[in-house]
This record gives sequence, structure tokens and C-alpha cells, in this order.
Amino acid sequence: MQGHVLDYNCPMISDARDPAGSESARQVRRMFALIAPRYDLMNRIMTGGQDLRWRREVILRLHLRPGDSLLDLGSGTGDLAFEALRQQPNSHPIAVDFSLEMMRLAQARGRLDWSAADALCLPFSAGTFDATVSGFLMRNVPDVQQVLREQHRVLIDGGRIVILDTTRPRFGPLRPLTWLYMHIIIPLLGGLISGQRAAYAYLPASTEKFLRAEELAARMAAVGFHRLGFRRLMLGTIAIHWGEK
Repeated sequence: MQGHVLDYNCPMISDARDPAGSESARQVRRMFALIAPRYDLMNRIMTGGQDLRWRREVILRLHLRPGDSLLDLGSGTGDLAFEALRQQPNSHPIAVDFSLEMMRLAQARGRLDWSAADALCLPFSAGTFDATVSGFLMRNVPDVQQVLREQHRVLIDGGRIVILDTTRPRFGPLRPLTWLYMHIIIPLLGGLISGQRAAYAYLPASTEKFLRAEELAARMAAVGFHRLGFRRLMLGTIAIHWGEK
């Protein structure tokens, strides 16, 4: 496993602001450090194993070619990066995360290039990657627009972006069932399996504060992405977005 840290200063973030060192960032980092050992298991249980299928679709939508470079942003334990290597063994994924505990688990799974970095200020030059991808990252960042700008910046012209994340479900007859599952079942399971019930109470709270699928697509368009699309999954609580630079 290799580490990558390049010298790049984000022009859109003032020197007075330290996004990676903010209190909210520290809280999120501590939370993921606590749940890291049971993170993958909880993902499988919460989704009934569907998250593996979603991640396969995410990588398929990137249309990776031999030699393509891929930035897996908020990589966690590396599921998307490893899936990219499975689908296209001659691709070159770099996994980025600011939770060292997650990255240590990824290291134990196999060889993977990585960078410890914050999604708000990526340590890569403009036009570095053919594709960027993220799984369940965007709802955790304090500035969605800045994270999208950074991905747009590091992509080549014509580069592809795919985002997998939660989304606020639409109102409908199944909304009470969705609320019960997210607010009662998930925290209960999280407490039993990981011992961190509070961390899994954060999941529904962060989902309900996050953008609707249409709003995230609009944010992507605002920073310059085009050929956009998305589709909802799992009773409208998950969405996959895609686009091009």
C-alpha cells in the first residue's frame, strides 16, 4: 500500500478555515473510527446485502477503460476501489479518506494506493483523474458544493463522476415504514452489532438533513457537470447519481 500526498492549496478555502480540523470534522472522524471494525458488516445487514450490488452498478457506470485513473473519495474500507480493480484490473484507483482506522482495514484487504486527505481540499493537481466515485460520503461533508468543485477540478475533460449516497425519501404510503426502519431498527442493530448505537442514530439524522436526489443533481450541474442522471433505490432512501465533466 502506498501513500500519496501532493502539495496543493485549495484557492476556494481561505487560510483561516481548516475544514479537516473543524469540530464537526473531528466528530465525524471519531464516529467512523469507532464503527470501523463492524462497518462493512453493518452495511451488509442494513441493506440486506444490496449495497454490494449498488457498488457494482456504480463502477459499471464509470465505464472504466484499461489504464484509467480513478479517485475513490471517502473510500472507507475500499469497497469501490476494489470493485473497480475487479471489473477493470488494469485501472488505477486511488482511495482517499480522512479516517486512518478505515484505511488500515482497507490495507488488510489487499494492495491499494491511498491518500489521507479531506474531500474539501484534495491534494491532486487539476485534470489528474479519468473518473471519480464516492460511496456514502456526500451527506457527511459540511460543504457539498465545494466537494463537487474539487471533483470537477481533478477530473480530465470528459471525465466521469458517480455518487452513491442516501437521499431524503419522497412522501408516500411507505414513508412510515421507512421512518420506522431508519429511526428504530437501524440504531438498534447498530447498537447490538457495533456497540455504537449513537453512531447509527446519526445515519437517519444525516439522511433527513441531506439533499433530495433532484437537489444534488442541480448542485452537480451548477459546478459544471453535464449528461446527468440519477436513480433511486431501497424505497427511495438511496440514490446513484452520475455525470461528466
